[in-house]
Amino acid sequence: MRWRPDGPLDVDEPAHLRDVRGFSPSLRRYAAPPELADVVRRFWLPVWSLLPGETSVQRVLQYPVCQVVVGHDGGQLVGPHGGLNTEELSGAGWVVGAMMQPAAGLALVGGPVVGLVDQRRDLREVEALDGAGLIAAVQAALGDDPAEIARQQEACALVAEALAVLAPADEEGRLVNAIVEYVEGDREVQRVSQVCAKFDLGERALQRLTRRRIGLSPKWLVQRRRLHDAADLLRAGEDVDLARVAAELGYADQAHLTRDFRAVTGLTPGEFSAGPWQGA
Repeated sequence: MRWRPDGPLDVDEPAHLRDVRGFSPSLRRYAAPPELADVVRRFWLPVWSLLPGETSVQRVLQYPVCQVVVGHDGGQLVGPHGGLNTEELSGAGWVVGAMMQPAAGLALVGGPVVGLVDQRRDLREVEALDGAGLIAAVQAALGDDPAEIARQQEACALVAEALAVLAPADEEGRLVNAIVEYVEGDREVQRVSQVCAKFDLGERALQRLTRRRIGLSPKWLVQRRRLHDAADLLRAGEDVDLARVAAELGYADQAHLTRDFRAVTGLTPGEFSAGPWQGA
């Protein structure tokens, strides 16, 4: 029987920041099939319709993974971003995105993922996939009603079928998945040395591994996780104790949290907490 996702998933996304007006497009997320768990995290599908002349800048505190993206106007392989990823929306449109696992990047890029950091590639140029066929199939599946759940589920099934060529992940890929999962899932991880001890790796070996498989450093992984956690804690509102948040996340003081948070989001923690930016 052909797989189709249940859902949509009911998940919070503190990494996704609303625009300056507090707007975020309709966005549904769907689980990936279990047999692709090593290479695909989940699917995400925004649909939007803006007034003529209106634009919306959407911002995401990026994950350390590649994204396979098919839209109404084509398809792209999007590399990991070292900072804030921004997309300007206008008119009417939709996207079917597959958030990949770290293990999938090497095969999709065709070499070390560092070569695609902060960049994107036309999906039709990705040798590991039939990009042109996938774009045509997804566009046909969503047709003229991309907000319909049944059509979205069919589109996810088509993307899953195309990405099945990446499974199963190799041993090194499963290792880098485990490293990223460990850093993302444990707020007690505040130093690269903890990651080295957990996986019995020297710091230089860990650096080479993450550069090859995700394109970014172990230090960046820890910092990004702390900024995701900060965004989550700051959603409590304008009365949040910033000194407590900094201490919880292992920052030396509030000034260091403010510096890092502003460098990535363009906002101070106080501005973020008081504004309409919270995740969708």
